[in-house]
Amino acid sequence: MNSITRLPSTVPAQSDLFGSSDAEFSIDESFRSARRFDLDAHSWIDIVPGWISGASLLYEQLRNGVPWLEHDRRMFNQVFREPRMTAVYKHVADVPDARLLEAVRALSRHYGVEYDGMWMNLYRNGQDSTGWHRDHGSCRKLDCIVPVLTLGTIRRFLIKPIKGGRSMTFKPSSGDLVVMGGRAQQDWVHCVPKEPEIDGTRISVNFMSSAQGVRD
Repeated sequence: MNSITRLPSTVPAQSDLFGSSDAEFSIDESFRSARRFDLDAHSWIDIVPGWISGASLLYEQLRNGVPWLEHDRRMFNQVFREPRMTAVYKHVADVPDARLLEAVRALSRHYGVEYDGMWMNLYRNGQDSTGWHRDHGSCRKLDCIVPVLTLGTIRRFLIKPIKGGRSMTFKPSSGDLVVMGGRAQQDWVHCVPKEPEIDGTRISVNFMSSAQGVRD
């Protein structure tokens, strides 16, 4: 069972979450601050600090304007409510803010992938989370490039080899971009773990390509 929940119209003071709320929205199309981490010989992750300026403007619009859904999932003959909220846009023309279209164009040009949809996760506080997983639903090719934009409160993002091994931890800030590439969706798993001490809200915007959803 799914239910639609709109969050309260009030949000924490943007100056408290992100610093100044006066910054104009802009995207660094040069990707000048990007740093690549090679996970192994076939997989990598890009971290692009401050890819978006004025991120609080987009955060506020998405937090209050998106019809966020809560989902129930059946596991072990029991029904559990997923500890986060989601929204899916199969067509970029339907996204609720035109600034996301600017992001789509910049990402498509830079990575050479046509991004034509997106899904979003909303973590209401540190009790919300995502377990270890791969993005199999939208990435069925051996090599995929999956950008994820962070908005709001800083949360830990972990990635580790699917066959076992030590995890790497990143802590993207609001406006930062995390991009998983190569075989990262085949050979690695990632998660956003619970952090009970955190009270703030985080939104992740995940950019999808229908071409990457088709097996090689």
